[in-house]
Amino acid sequence: MASTGRRRSLLQDTFSRHDPELRAAARHFGRRRFFTVAAAAAALAFTTNLPARGAANSREFDAARISSDPFTLGIASGDPLPGSVLLWTRLAPAPYEPGGGLPEQYVVVHWEVAIDERFALTVRSGVAVAYPECNHSLHIEVDGLEPDRVYYYRFKTGAWISETGRTRTAPATTAAASTLSYAAVACQAYHDGYYTVHRHLAQDDVDVVLHLGDYLYEYAVNSTGGARNYTDRKLPDVFNREAMTLEDYRLRYALYKSDPDLRAVHAAHPFVVTWDDHETENNHAGPISENNDPPETFLLRRAAAYRAYWENQPLRSAQLPSGPDLQLYRRLQWGTLAQFDVLDTRQYRSDQLFGDTKHVFGAEVDDPSRTITGAAQESWLIDGWRASQALWNVMPQQVCFSQRKLDLNAEAKMSMDAWDGYRASRRRILDGAKSAGVENLVVMTGDVHVGYAFDIKDDFDDPASTTLGTEIVATSVASGRDGAERPPNWDTYLKANPHLQFYNGQRGYVRVELGRQAARADFKTVSAVTTPGAPIATVASFMTEAGNPGLTPV
Repeated sequence: MASTGRRRSLLQDTFSRHDPELRAAARHFGRRRFFTVAAAAAALAFTTNLPARGAANSREFDAARISSDPFTLGIASGDPLPGSVLLWTRLAPAPYEPGGGLPEQYVVVHWEVAIDERFALTVRSGVAVAYPECNHSLHIEVDGLEPDRVYYYRFKTGAWISETGRTRTAPATTAAASTLSYAAVACQAYHDGYYTVHRHLAQDDVDVVLHLGDYLYEYAVNSTGGARNYTDRKLPDVFNREAMTLEDYRLRYALYKSDPDLRAVHAAHPFVVTWDDHETENNHAGPISENNDPPETFLLRRAAAYRAYWENQPLRSAQLPSGPDLQLYRRLQWGTLAQFDVLDTRQYRSDQLFGDTKHVFGAEVDDPSRTITGAAQESWLIDGWRASQALWNVMPQQVCFSQRKLDLNAEAKMSMDAWDGYRASRRRILDGAKSAGVENLVVMTGDVHVGYAFDIKDDFDDPASTTLGTEIVATSVASGRDGAERPPNWDTYLKANPHLQFYNGQRGYVRVELGRQAARADFKTVSAVTTPGAPIATVASFMTEAGNPGLTPV
């Protein structure tokens, strides 16, 4: 339970967690006005995973009265640790209704973890409470498990049993793990197509899945599901508007997570998630909205989006939001083979330059005061590299890290929303990697709805400069609809960027296998997502040797 003292400190905690942009906003808008905003935003925060049983809405609902399947949004696991897994579900017998079809009462749920699919050898079990304050979501941190082992899990409430999920723990931090396989996905606009990519990934044998952002889109979805063009069903009107409120975001997650292919991939693999922009609003920057809405309005929206994000993702209690703040960046290890430094390049960034338009470099791009990570996250990343004992340092994040010229002009335009718009920030990261002695840097990226493979250069304008690492960009799951193997700018991009080794514009995912000697990346695509059931194919493969950065086609 939250103590009275904890509640009194909520405002202070909400805006003190290394967020210079929010403090700057406070200075700009005036202390009294800003903390009125803070008070409103804090009303959307929750301070503990379990609301007080004395709360008005904490009467128990008899699960025996649930007359239809409450597990319509599936199950999930995430952030594997050596002796622990995080299990997730959300009860919603009527997923497209506010509250998921349950009353404002808590529901008791049983969970169990076993080493076999039939649950003959159950190793952990327990009882949890799904509270209405958390939209009847559950985040179960199961400890006391063996490292580097596959487990199966499920939930029960009333007469209902969920599907069975498969998850795993990470190896012990000092274990010399020999291999790790992971997949990277991003950008799954429901209205742009089916999740065929997820169906194929659910059948792939990987240890973990990285979701690199745009899990959700705030955009309206019409009654036919947009490009899905449903003829046998009609979606309710609650989805045919942009998500703005807490209820809007909760319902939008219900739409997305009710998709059978997304449910299948979550049940098959543990996920490590991070967001980009659309989980809240397109191309926002810290407390600044795309359309320059008043900060007091946008921060309330951001608080709602962050709360709904946590409720609907397999995240641990360390990621509980406080109003419009949620520390999503975090570090995971896979023995001594790999360290994952999961970034958030959206919440703490400076505003995009030049009105967030494609633009040539100006002096502002190299302004050292500009940041895409925020100062605290930048220090955390570089300090983590200095302490790393891992062979591979993997950096899952959102937007293109490598330089990406968009035309062949002497002064080419670049994206101001990517790291090209924050060049001084990127320089500090690369210098930090060099000073920390990072030899095997792998940057994993989403956002752009295409697949790229980059050599990360010390000087991107000099093809002969030292290669510092590899960037693998995962194309979208559905965003951009079917796409094309060679988009119209394919030849231009390859000519303008000599460090770009691969470019494909179809939908799909990237499969990466790390070993002690080398890493391999396989780009997998489907031919279409506007119609279901397309086959998947490996369209390109690359290797990079440990200690010898740079991509080689296989």
